[in-house]
Amino acid sequence: MAADPRFYDALGPVSAAEIAEIVTGEVIGEPREVHAIAAPAQARPGDLFFLSDPRDADHVGGEGAIVLVSDRDAARRLAERGHTAILTPGPKVGLAKAAARLVRPRPHIGEALISPEAVIDPAACLSPGCIVGPGARIAPGAQIGAGAVIGPGVEIGQDTRIGARAVVSFALVGARVEIGSGAVVGETGFGLAYERGEMLTLPHVGRVLIEDEVTLGANVTVDRGMFEDTRLNRGCRIDNLSHIAHNVEVGEFTVMAAFAGISGSVRLGRGVQCGGRTGVADHLSIGDGARLAADSAVMRDVPAGETWAGSPAQPIREFMREIAWLRRESARSRKRGEGGGSGA
Repeated sequence: MAADPRFYDALGPVSAAEIAEIVTGEVIGEPREVHAIAAPAQARPGDLFFLSDPRDADHVGGEGAIVLVSDRDAARRLAERGHTAILTPGPKVGLAKAAARLVRPRPHIGEALISPEAVIDPAACLSPGCIVGPGARIAPGAQIGAGAVIGPGVEIGQDTRIGARAVVSFALVGARVEIGSGAVVGETGFGLAYERGEMLTLPHVGRVLIEDEVTLGANVTVDRGMFEDTRLNRGCRIDNLSHIAHNVEVGEFTVMAAFAGISGSVRLGRGVQCGGRTGVADHLSIGDGARLAADSAVMRDVPAGETWAGSPAQPIREFMREIAWLRRESARSRKRGEGGGSGA
Protein backbone atom coordinates (compact mmCIF):
# COMPACT_ATOMS: atom_id res chain seq x y z
CA MET A 1 0.00 0.00 0.00
CA ALA A 2 1.49 3.34 -1.03
CA ALA A 3 1.61 6.03 1.64
CA ASP A 4 -1.56 8.15 1.52
CA PRO A 5 -0.59 11.60 0.15
CA ARG A 6 -3.15 13.21 2.46
CA PHE A 7 -0.88 12.31 5.35
CA TYR A 8 2.60 11.75 3.93
CA ASP A 9 4.98 13.54 1.59
CA ALA A 10 6.86 11.30 -0.86
CA LEU A 11 10.55 12.23 -1.09
CA GLY A 12 11.59 9.81 -3.83
CA PRO A 13 12.56 8.51 -6.20
CA VAL A 14 15.98 7.54 -4.85
CA SER A 15 18.50 5.32 -6.60
CA ALA A 16 19.17 1.85 -5.23
CA ALA A 17 22.82 2.90 -4.97
CA GLU A 18 21.91 5.74 -2.61
CA ILE A 19 19.81 3.40 -0.47
CA ALA A 20 22.75 0.97 -0.39
CA GLU A 21 24.98 3.78 0.86
CA ILE A 22 22.48 4.65 3.60
CA VAL A 23 22.29 1.04 4.83
CA THR A 24 25.99 0.23 4.28
CA GLY A 25 25.04 -2.31 1.64
CA GLU A 26 25.74 -3.59 -1.86
CA VAL A 27 23.39 -3.55 -4.85
CA ILE A 28 22.93 -6.92 -6.53
CA GLY A 29 20.88 -6.91 -9.72
CA GLU A 30 19.50 -4.11 -11.85
CA PRO A 31 20.16 -0.60 -10.38
CA ARG A 32 16.54 0.52 -10.13
CA GLU A 33 14.99 3.61 -8.58
CA VAL A 34 13.21 3.31 -5.24
CA HIS A 35 9.87 5.11 -4.93
CA ALA A 36 8.26 3.93 -1.69
CA ILE A 37 8.34 1.40 1.14
CA ALA A 38 5.87 -1.46 1.44
CA ALA A 39 5.08 -4.81 3.01
CA PRO A 40 6.43 -7.75 0.97
CA ALA A 41 2.97 -9.03 0.07
CA GLN A 42 1.91 -5.63 -1.26
CA ALA A 43 5.11 -4.52 -2.97
CA ARG A 44 4.93 -3.13 -6.49
CA PRO A 45 7.78 -2.33 -8.88
CA GLY A 46 9.96 0.33 -7.27
CA ASP A 47 8.89 -0.48 -3.71
CA LEU A 48 11.43 -1.22 -0.97
CA PHE A 49 11.00 -3.85 1.73
CA PHE A 50 13.15 -6.15 3.86
CA LEU A 51 13.35 -9.89 4.47
CA SER A 52 14.27 -11.08 7.96
CA ASP A 53 14.48 -14.71 6.82
CA PRO A 54 16.57 -15.32 3.67
CA ARG A 55 14.45 -18.39 2.91
CA ASP A 56 11.57 -16.05 2.07
CA ALA A 57 13.46 -14.91 -1.03
CA ASP A 58 11.96 -17.84 -2.94
CA HIS A 59 8.43 -16.65 -2.15
CA VAL A 60 8.70 -13.03 -3.27
CA GLY A 61 6.31 -12.60 -6.18
CA GLY A 62 6.19 -10.15 -9.05
CA GLU A 63 9.29 -8.33 -10.17
CA GLY A 64 10.97 -4.94 -9.95
CA ALA A 65 10.97 -4.55 -6.15
CA ILE A 66 14.03 -3.56 -4.14
CA VAL A 67 14.72 -5.95 -1.27
CA LEU A 68 16.98 -5.52 1.75
CA VAL A 69 18.44 -8.90 2.70
CA SER A 70 21.40 -10.13 4.76
CA ASP A 71 22.25 -13.32 2.83
CA ARG A 72 24.26 -13.16 -0.40
CA ASP A 73 22.73 -16.31 -1.87
CA ALA A 74 19.22 -14.97 -1.19
CA ALA A 75 20.23 -11.69 -2.85
CA ARG A 76 21.38 -13.60 -5.93
CA ARG A 77 18.10 -15.54 -6.10
CA LEU A 78 16.09 -12.32 -5.83
CA ALA A 79 18.08 -10.78 -8.69
CA GLU A 80 17.43 -13.87 -10.81
CA ARG A 81 13.69 -13.47 -10.16
CA GLY A 82 13.70 -9.91 -11.53
CA HIS A 83 14.17 -7.93 -8.32
CA THR A 84 16.98 -5.72 -7.08
CA ALA A 85 18.61 -6.90 -3.87
CA ILE A 86 20.57 -4.74 -1.46
CA LEU A 87 22.87 -6.89 0.64
CA THR A 88 23.16 -5.37 4.13
CA PRO A 89 24.04 -6.78 7.56
CA GLY A 90 20.86 -5.35 9.15
CA PRO A 91 17.86 -5.37 6.79
CA LYS A 92 15.29 -4.34 9.39
CA VAL A 93 17.35 -1.45 10.74
CA GLY A 94 18.22 -0.63 7.13
CA LEU A 95 14.55 -0.13 6.27
CA ALA A 96 14.13 2.23 9.22
CA LYS A 97 17.07 4.29 7.98
CA ALA A 98 16.03 4.27 4.33
CA ALA A 99 12.44 5.26 5.12
CA ALA A 100 13.54 8.70 6.28
CA ARG A 101 14.86 9.33 2.76
CA LEU A 102 11.69 8.14 1.03
CA VAL A 103 8.68 9.41 3.00
CA ARG A 104 7.80 11.77 5.84
CA PRO A 105 4.59 12.72 7.64
CA ARG A 106 3.07 16.02 6.55
CA PRO A 107 4.18 18.68 9.05
CA HIS A 108 1.78 20.67 11.19
CA ILE A 109 3.94 22.81 13.44
CA GLY A 110 3.87 26.58 13.74
CA GLU A 111 0.77 27.02 11.58
CA ALA A 112 -2.55 28.68 12.32
CA LEU A 113 -4.91 26.91 14.73
CA ILE A 114 -7.41 26.41 11.91
CA SER A 115 -5.58 25.92 8.64
CA PRO A 116 -6.95 27.90 5.69
CA GLU A 117 -6.48 24.70 3.68
CA ALA A 118 -8.93 22.77 5.89
CA VAL A 119 -12.44 22.14 4.53
CA ILE A 120 -14.94 22.70 7.35
CA ASP A 121 -18.67 22.47 6.78
CA PRO A 122 -20.59 25.48 8.14
CA ALA A 123 -22.78 23.08 10.13
CA ALA A 124 -19.78 21.68 12.04
CA CYS A 125 -19.04 22.97 15.54
CA LEU A 126 -15.45 23.78 16.55
CA SER A 127 -14.78 24.55 20.23
CA PRO A 128 -12.26 27.13 21.45
CA GLY A 129 -8.61 26.16 21.19
CA CYS A 130 -9.03 23.24 18.81
CA ILE A 131 -6.52 22.75 16.00
CA VAL A 132 -7.41 21.65 12.46
CA GLY A 133 -4.55 20.89 10.08
CA PRO A 134 -4.20 21.56 6.35
CA GLY A 135 -6.28 19.34 4.11
CA ALA A 136 -8.49 18.12 6.97
CA ARG A 137 -12.19 17.75 6.18
CA ILE A 138 -14.90 18.22 8.83
CA ALA A 139 -18.41 17.08 7.82
CA PRO A 140 -21.72 18.70 8.80
CA GLY A 141 -22.85 18.11 12.37
CA ALA A 142 -19.38 17.13 13.56
CA GLN A 143 -18.32 18.52 16.95
CA ILE A 144 -14.65 19.11 17.81
CA GLY A 145 -13.99 19.61 21.53
CA ALA A 146 -11.88 22.27 23.21
CA GLY A 147 -8.17 21.76 22.66
CA ALA A 148 -8.65 18.79 20.34
CA VAL A 149 -6.19 18.33 17.48
CA ILE A 150 -7.25 17.19 14.02
CA GLY A 151 -4.13 16.50 11.99
CA PRO A 152 -3.37 17.20 8.33
CA GLY A 153 -5.55 15.28 5.87
CA VAL A 154 -7.81 13.77 8.53
CA GLU A 155 -11.47 13.30 7.61
CA ILE A 156 -14.18 13.54 10.28
CA GLY A 157 -17.59 12.19 9.26
CA GLN A 158 -21.07 13.58 9.74
CA ASP A 159 -22.34 13.96 13.34
CA THR A 160 -19.08 12.61 14.77
CA ARG A 161 -18.00 13.98 18.14
CA ILE A 162 -14.36 14.45 19.16
CA GLY A 163 -13.81 15.05 22.89
CA ALA A 164 -11.73 17.74 24.52
CA ARG A 165 -7.97 17.38 24.06
CA ALA A 166 -8.30 14.30 21.88
CA VAL A 167 -5.75 13.97 19.07
CA VAL A 168 -6.70 12.44 15.71
CA SER A 169 -4.05 12.09 13.02
CA PHE A 170 -3.44 9.88 9.96
CA ALA A 171 -7.08 8.80 10.19
CA LEU A 172 -10.31 8.61 8.22
CA VAL A 173 -13.23 8.71 10.65
CA GLY A 174 -16.78 7.76 9.68
CA ALA A 175 -20.18 9.13 10.67
CA ARG A 176 -21.70 9.17 14.17
CA VAL A 177 -18.42 8.18 15.79
CA GLU A 178 -17.69 9.10 19.43
CA ILE A 179 -14.06 9.71 20.41
CA GLY A 180 -13.67 10.49 24.11
CA SER A 181 -11.62 13.16 25.80
CA GLY A 182 -7.88 12.57 25.78
CA ALA A 183 -8.03 9.78 23.21
CA VAL A 184 -5.10 9.57 20.80
CA VAL A 185 -5.68 8.11 17.34
CA GLY A 186 -2.95 7.65 14.73
CA GLU A 187 0.32 7.74 16.65
CA THR A 188 3.32 5.64 15.64
CA GLY A 189 3.05 2.02 16.77
CA PHE A 190 5.54 0.09 18.90
CA GLY A 191 7.46 -1.37 15.98
CA LEU A 192 11.17 -1.56 16.68
CA ALA A 193 14.23 -2.84 14.88
CA TYR A 194 17.17 -4.05 16.96
CA GLU A 195 20.12 -5.41 15.04
CA ARG A 196 23.87 -5.21 15.50
CA GLY A 197 23.62 -2.97 18.56
CA GLU A 198 21.18 -0.49 17.01
CA MET A 199 17.55 0.11 17.97
CA LEU A 200 15.35 2.20 15.70
CA THR A 201 11.62 2.79 15.33
CA LEU A 202 10.29 1.18 12.18
CA PRO A 203 8.46 3.46 9.73
CA HIS A 204 4.69 3.67 10.07
CA VAL A 205 3.15 4.86 6.81
CA GLY A 206 -0.33 3.42 7.27
CA ARG A 207 -3.55 4.96 8.53
CA VAL A 208 -6.35 4.39 11.03
CA LEU A 209 -9.73 3.68 9.42
CA ILE A 210 -12.72 4.11 11.74
CA GLU A 211 -16.08 3.11 10.33
CA ASP A 212 -19.50 4.50 11.27
CA GLU A 213 -20.91 4.36 14.82
CA VAL A 214 -17.70 3.37 16.55
CA THR A 215 -17.16 4.52 20.15
CA LEU A 216 -13.73 5.14 21.68
CA GLY A 217 -13.72 5.99 25.38
CA ALA A 218 -11.60 8.53 27.20
CA ASN A 219 -7.83 8.10 26.84
CA VAL A 220 -8.10 5.24 24.37
CA THR A 221 -5.06 4.96 22.09
CA VAL A 222 -5.10 3.56 18.56
CA ASP A 223 -1.83 3.30 16.61
CA ARG A 224 -1.73 3.74 12.87
CA GLY A 225 -0.59 0.89 10.66
CA MET A 226 2.98 0.20 9.68
CA PHE A 227 2.48 -0.61 6.00
CA GLU A 228 -1.18 -1.59 6.20
CA ASP A 229 -4.07 0.15 8.00
CA THR A 230 -5.39 -0.23 11.51
CA ARG A 231 -9.14 -0.73 11.08
CA LEU A 232 -12.05 -0.38 13.50
CA ASN A 233 -15.15 -1.74 11.82
CA ARG A 234 -18.69 -0.49 12.23
CA GLY A 235 -20.28 -0.32 15.65
CA CYS A 236 -17.40 -1.54 17.79
CA ARG A 237 -17.11 -0.15 21.32
CA ILE A 238 -13.76 0.44 23.03
CA ASP A 239 -13.84 1.36 26.72
CA ASN A 240 -11.66 3.91 28.50
CA LEU A 241 -7.88 3.44 28.72
CA SER A 242 -7.70 0.60 26.22
CA HIS A 243 -4.95 0.30 23.61
CA ILE A 244 -5.06 -0.97 20.02
CA ALA A 245 -1.68 -1.44 18.34
CA HIS A 246 -0.64 -1.08 14.71
CA ASN A 247 -2.25 -3.14 11.92
CA VAL A 248 -5.03 -4.47 14.17
CA GLU A 249 -8.49 -5.10 12.73
CA VAL A 250 -11.45 -4.94 15.12
CA GLY A 251 -14.60 -6.57 13.79
CA GLU A 252 -18.11 -5.12 13.70
CA PHE A 253 -19.86 -4.77 17.07
CA THR A 254 -16.88 -6.03 19.03
CA VAL A 255 -16.77 -4.66 22.59
CA MET A 256 -13.70 -4.15 24.74
CA ALA A 257 -13.82 -3.25 28.45
CA ALA A 258 -11.38 -0.87 30.11
CA PHE A 259 -7.61 -1.47 30.18
CA ALA A 260 -7.70 -4.02 27.35
CA GLY A 261 -4.56 -4.20 25.22
CA ILE A 262 -4.47 -5.62 21.69
CA SER A 263 -1.00 -6.21 20.22
CA GLY A 264 0.06 -5.59 16.64
CA SER A 265 -1.53 -7.34 13.64
CA VAL A 266 -4.27 -9.06 15.68
CA ARG A 267 -7.57 -9.84 13.93
CA LEU A 268 -10.64 -9.61 16.16
CA GLY A 269 -13.74 -11.04 14.50
CA ARG A 270 -17.31 -9.81 14.54
CA GLY A 271 -19.02 -9.53 17.92
CA VAL A 272 -16.00 -10.43 20.05
CA GLN A 273 -16.30 -9.57 23.76
CA CYS A 274 -13.12 -8.65 25.67
CA GLY A 275 -13.29 -8.29 29.46
CA GLY A 276 -11.37 -5.66 31.38
CA ARG A 277 -7.56 -5.91 31.29
CA THR A 278 -7.63 -8.49 28.53
CA GLY A 279 -4.29 -8.79 26.73
CA VAL A 280 -3.86 -10.35 23.29
CA ALA A 281 -0.40 -11.22 21.92
CA ASP A 282 0.59 -10.11 18.44
CA HIS A 283 -0.43 -11.73 15.13
CA LEU A 284 -3.29 -13.76 16.65
CA SER A 285 -6.81 -14.31 15.35
CA ILE A 286 -9.87 -14.15 17.61
CA GLY A 287 -12.89 -15.71 15.92
CA ASP A 288 -16.38 -14.24 15.52
CA GLY A 289 -18.38 -14.18 18.75
CA ALA A 290 -15.50 -15.29 20.96
CA ARG A 291 -15.50 -14.15 24.59
CA LEU A 292 -12.36 -13.34 26.59
CA ALA A 293 -12.82 -13.13 30.35
CA ALA A 294 -11.38 -10.26 32.37
CA ASP A 295 -7.60 -10.48 32.94
CA SER A 296 -7.18 -13.04 30.17
CA ALA A 297 -3.71 -13.22 28.62
CA VAL A 298 -4.33 -14.63 25.15
CA MET A 299 -1.32 -16.29 23.53
CA ARG A 300 -3.03 -18.57 20.98
CA ASP A 301 -5.70 -18.17 18.31
CA VAL A 302 -9.21 -18.40 19.75
CA PRO A 303 -11.84 -20.21 17.64
CA ALA A 304 -15.16 -18.54 16.88
CA GLY A 305 -17.80 -18.73 19.59
CA GLU A 306 -15.52 -20.00 22.36
CA THR A 307 -15.05 -18.50 25.83
CA TRP A 308 -11.50 -18.36 27.18
CA ALA A 309 -10.08 -17.26 30.53
CA GLY A 310 -6.85 -17.25 32.51
CA SER A 311 -3.21 -16.41 32.07
CA PRO A 312 -2.23 -17.91 29.74
CA ALA A 313 -5.79 -18.03 28.44
CA GLN A 314 -7.45 -21.37 27.68
CA PRO A 315 -11.00 -22.64 27.09
CA ILE A 316 -13.18 -21.73 30.06
CA ARG A 317 -13.99 -25.35 31.01
CA GLU A 318 -10.31 -26.22 31.24
CA PHE A 319 -9.66 -23.08 33.23
CA MET A 320 -12.45 -23.86 35.71
CA ARG A 321 -11.26 -27.47 36.12
CA GLU A 322 -7.80 -26.21 37.01
CA ILE A 323 -9.24 -23.75 39.53
CA ALA A 324 -11.34 -26.52 41.10
CA TRP A 325 -8.29 -28.82 41.32
CA LEU A 326 -6.22 -26.08 42.96
CA ARG A 327 -8.95 -25.48 45.53
CA ARG A 328 -9.18 -29.18 46.37
CA GLU A 329 -5.43 -29.55 46.69
CA SER A 330 -5.21 -26.40 48.79
CA ALA A 331 -7.92 -27.70 51.13
CA ARG A 332 -6.16 -31.08 51.47
CA SER A 333 -2.88 -29.36 52.21
CA ARG A 334 -4.50 -27.30 54.97
CA LYS A 335 -6.07 -30.41 56.51
CA ARG A 336 -2.75 -32.23 56.51
CA GLY A 337 -1.16 -29.24 58.20
CA GLU A 338 -3.86 -29.08 60.86
CA GLY A 339 -3.54 -32.77 61.66
CA GLY A 340 0.23 -32.95 61.58
CA GLY A 341 1.04 -31.78 65.15
CA SER A 342 3.29 -34.11 67.29
CA GLY A 343 2.81 -35.05 70.96
CA ALA A 344 5.26 -34.16 73.79
